[in-house]
Amino acid sequence: MVTPARAAAALAAAAVIAGVAMYTMRDGRRRATPAAPAGIASTSRADLERTAAAMEARVSADPADRDASVVLADTLLRQSRITGNAALAVRAEDVARAALRLSPGDASAQRALGAVLLSRHKFAEAAVEAERLAVERPRDAALQGIVGDGRVELGDYAEGFAAFDRMMALRPDAASYARVSYARELQGDLRGALELMRMAAEATSPRDLEAQAFAYARLGYLALALGRADDAARQFRRADAVFPGYPAVAIGLTKVALARGDAEEAAAIARRQFARAPTADLAEAIADAATRLGHTAEAERFYGIAESMWRDDTPEPAMLARLMADRGRAPDEAVRIAERAAAVRHDIFTEDALAWALFKAGRITEARAYSARASRTGSRDARIVAHAREICQ
Repeated sequence: MVTPARAAAALAAAAVIAGVAMYTMRDGRRRATPAAPAGIASTSRADLERTAAAMEARVSADPADRDASVVLADTLLRQSRITGNAALAVRAEDVARAALRLSPGDASAQRALGAVLLSRHKFAEAAVEAERLAVERPRDAALQGIVGDGRVELGDYAEGFAAFDRMMALRPDAASYARVSYARELQGDLRGALELMRMAAEATSPRDLEAQAFAYARLGYLALALGRADDAARQFRRADAVFPGYPAVAIGLTKVALARGDAEEAAAIARRQFARAPTADLAEAIADAATRLGHTAEAERFYGIAESMWRDDTPEPAMLARLMADRGRAPDEAVRIAERAAAVRHDIFTEDALAWALFKAGRITEARAYSARASRTGSRDARIVAHAREICQ
C-alpha cells in the first residue's frame, strides 16, 4: 500500500508544463522531473493507464482514500502531458481538491494540489499557497520546488531561483537538478544547464520511464541550443526508445532536421506526430517546414491551425501573440493579447512576445523597452535573441 509519505515523495517534483491547460512544453521544457509513485511498477504508457484505472476504482469505492487520490492526481497529470488531453489535468485538479477537503492540512494532498495548479497555469495561486505552507514546513523541499516553479513562470526570477537553491540544499535529487538546470538555462549558462540535466537523468529512477524520457529530451534540446545537432538527435532517439511517442521528441527531431536543412524530413516527423496527438507547436513546426519547402498553402493552413489551438484548445496568449506577429496578422490585436498576458506574467517569453508584437505594430520605442526586459536574465533562447537583434538594430 502506498503510504502518505511515499505518495508525497511521488509528487514532490510533479509540475506540468506545461503543458498546456497543462504545463506548456515550450521547446520541451517542463519545470521538474517527477518521481514514480511508490509501489507502481513503472510509468510506461501502459502502466500509467493501469494505475489510473486502479486508483480511480479505489477513489470511487472510498473518496477518503488519500493515498489513491494523490497517486491518481500524479498519474492524470502525466497522462495529460503525454496525450495533450487537457481534460485529464482538470480531472487531476478535482481529485486533488477533493482529497484536501477530506484531509485538510495533509502534506501529500497539499503538494498534489500545488502540482496541479502549476499544470493548469495557476502560477500565482500555487506559489502563494506553497510559500504559506513553507513557513510551517521550512524543510519541505517539494514546497520550495512549487514556489520556484510558480515564481519563475510569473517572471519573479530572484525569488524563483532562490527557492530552487533552497530545494537543492534540502534534497539534491533529480527534481532539484532539473530545476536548477532550467535556472542556468534561463541565465544563458547552457553548458551548466546541460551538466545538471545529465545529473537529473542519472538520478532518475529506472522505473520512471516518463521522467527518463523527459530528461533525455531536455538533454536533446540543450544540445541543440549549443549547436550539437548529432548529439541532440541521439538524446531524442534515446527518449523515444524509453517512452515511445513521447511528445517532446517529435518537436525536437523536427528542429534537428530543420537545423540540418532537411525540411522534408522535418515535415514528415511533425505530420506523423500531429496525426497521433495534434498540438499547436506541432502545427507550427509543420508550417515552418512547409514554408522552407515553398508549400505556401500548406504553411498557411497549419499556421492557422496553430493559431486556433493557441487561442482555444490549449490557450497560451503569449504564444498566440508571437505567432500572429510572426505572420504580420492583426498587429493591433496581437499587441492587445500580449499586453493582457504581460499584465499577469512578467517572464521573459511573455515579454518577448509583447516586444515582438509591438515591433510588428510599428511601436518601436515600446518594443525596445520590452525586448530589454526579455533579455534581462541573459537567456540565449534563439527566438529572444533574434527578436532583440531585429528590434534594436
